[in-house]
Amino acid sequence: MVNTSNFSKRLQKIIDFYGVTATTFSENLAFNRSTISHLLSGRNKPSLEFVMKVLQTYPEVDLYWLLYGKGSFPIPLNKVNTQIKATSKQNKLPGIDPENSIFKNNVLKNLNTSAIERIILCYKDGTFKQYNNS
Repeated sequence: MVNTSNFSKRLQKIIDFYGVTATTFSENLAFNRSTISHLLSGRNKPSLEFVMKVLQTYPEVDLYWLLYGKGSFPIPLNKVNTQIKATSKQNKLPGIDPENSIFKNNVLKNLNTSAIERIILCYKDGTFKQYNNS
């Protein structure tokens, strides 16, 4: 069972970590601001849809840490990359293949790629794709 008081503290920690307001956080998740307010106050318990949206939108959040306080936040980068690779296999980018020479020539050649660590594309459905500079 999720303890709403402790859950709200962990939710606030996520908001603080990303340096966003509760309103921006709610917009990023596509939830009403009142939903976030009720969760932060401990009035309501989180829905499965809400928890899954947090995990999809913020890959550094660990499920067990969010729900039960077990584990760590943010999760180690290697675990985030593993999750991203698993997600990216399921979520192919329509019309964009990062290995495609057209993508590399037209997009990446115009950027100072030595200064870019990674590019993350976020979709309205909560999925994302990450490209690492390697």
